Amino acid sequence: MPIATKSDKIDISSEKKIEDLANLFLKKLKIGDVIFLHGEMGVGKTTFVKYLINSLQKMNSLTLTEVTSPTFNLLNEYQINDVKINHYDLFRIQSLREVKDLGIFEDYPKVITFIEWPQLIKNKPKNLIELEFNYENNYQKRSVKIKGINFNLFNEK
Repeated sequence: MPIATKSDKIDISSEKKIEDLANLFLKKLKIGDVIFLHGEMGVGKTTFVKYLINSLQKMNSLTLTEVTSPTFNLLNEYQINDVKINHYDLFRIQSLREVKDLGIFEDYPKVITFIEWPQLIKNKPKNLIELEFNYENNYQKRSVKIKGINFNLFNEK
């Protein structure tokens, strides 16, 4: 189970640790939340989203779907009963105009939004949670910091 260190970093150096974090994070997630996923390529952003979506599907007795990076099509959508999950990847987006054209922050009922590579977004939504994924020790370890949720909630028993 992921635990915080003194620096509030959560170790995600294995897929199992990413899965554990996704399951804990899922308990705090609310409809309307927007989650920014910061970090280099391959650090675990899409893997985190995959485990979260698959856990939601399991909880709702739905068939597990393949969750892939939306790098080339910009958006992958997943329907979990009456909740829609939008998973954006803005890596190839080059201007704020392109971001606006995507309609990311349109007023959709019952949606949770994940955004990888959100650097171009200047006006942050009020219901924002930010995850900062990092490599450490010459790429031997990975960690994540969470902003926007009371971090101590992840250490409750």
